[in-house]
Amino acid sequence: MAASSNSSLSGSSVSSDAEEYQPPIWKSYLYQLQQEAPRPKRIICPGEVGNRPKYYGREFHGIISREQADELLGGVEGAYILRESQRQPGCYTLALRFGNQTLNYRLFYDGKHFVGEKRFESIHDLVTDGLITLYIETKASEYISKMTTNPIYEHIGYATLLREKVSRRLSRSKNESRKASVTNEEHTAVEKISSLVRRAALSHNDNHFNYEKTHNFKVHTFRGPHWCEYCANFMWGLIAQGVRCSDCGLNVHKQCSKHVPNDCQPDLKRIKKVYCCDLTTLVKAHNMQRPMVVDICIREIEARDGEKADISANIYPDINIITGALKLYFRDLPIPVITYDTYSKFIEAAKISSADERLEAVHEVLMLLPPAHYETLRYLMIHLKKVTLNEKDNFMNAENLGIVFGPTLMRPPEDSTLTTLHDMRYQKLIVQILIENEDVLF
Repeated sequence: MAASSNSSLSGSSVSSDAEEYQPPIWKSYLYQLQQEAPRPKRIICPGEVGNRPKYYGREFHGIISREQADELLGGVEGAYILRESQRQPGCYTLALRFGNQTLNYRLFYDGKHFVGEKRFESIHDLVTDGLITLYIETKASEYISKMTTNPIYEHIGYATLLREKVSRRLSRSKNESRKASVTNEEHTAVEKISSLVRRAALSHNDNHFNYEKTHNFKVHTFRGPHWCEYCANFMWGLIAQGVRCSDCGLNVHKQCSKHVPNDCQPDLKRIKKVYCCDLTTLVKAHNMQRPMVVDICIREIEARDGEKADISANIYPDINIITGALKLYFRDLPIPVITYDTYSKFIEAAKISSADERLEAVHEVLMLLPPAHYETLRYLMIHLKKVTLNEKDNFMNAENLGIVFGPTLMRPPEDSTLTTLHDMRYQKLIVQILIENEDVLF
């Protein structure tokens, strides 16, 4: 992210044209401190050292004491050496001069060098990053602790910019989708349906389903100067300077990520698949009420004249292929439709002996599901209720459907075969209850 210097945090006006919008000024204080941080100075051992690990260079001085290391560093800020511990042979220490004192860190190597969480390709990078961090945390500890108190994220117009970006992205995607070629006939059923879902979702992007979604932050190394999009402060260090949302691309400090609202708007460019994708992420990216793959499969199963596309009768005459694709979608969700957080509550509800109390308990747990999960489950239960109305022809009553869909819609948080086997009857019962009482529960 390039720094901007032509606008004011308090006085910038919001342009009606998102392209002309100028974000608040990026704060340069921490960037200036990084530039001032001491530079690493390697103290080379004048002679050859026996048994020097092959991944260390001439900064390794062998087995020497702390006092000897301190003397070698000579009081030079940023100077460093590596030594082998006298008390623990085979253990290595980084001796670093900072703040008029010698700091000693236990040094590790597993293909990369590290003294904490960050891992580096070279000792020089490790020391450089360490000096930057030490310097900034020494000079600006109070400033850092208050970074989140006046975020630009909540600044008037900033959220508007994000919405405009989403709108423009959806508009571009719609135009591009008109140029898309027909899916190759040799693709598998899942690939065909996934492609259809993406095209169909783009044609429905005028909807506004404002589901809450947490950001999917992961530690990220930024190349070149980057500023936090929450607090507007510089993200210091050489590697792992902050976190990036892998769904929408938001870049923030790790400490700032705890304060970012649950307003992730996934970027279609980052969502490359339909199957095996988080349910809420998928519907947010496509701006849909529920996953289009669910709509398409259910409509085709019920009518065979719904979506005139890749899964119509002339392509897939066997309805089992479509039902299999639907079940596979649910089975491949990283978080099941009935989420891990609510799993145990549903199982406990199923164990209640009183039918009325059990129904009430199930309803209470349903209210805990994320909105996108609730809506998807509701839509599926309406469909399965219709399936039971044709029991004479398809031999599928609510109990049988519970056996089929129970393990597909809900899985225990722990990957335990014993737990799964023990809970199967309760999984079946929960789905059976949801089908039989869909008009009451939803």
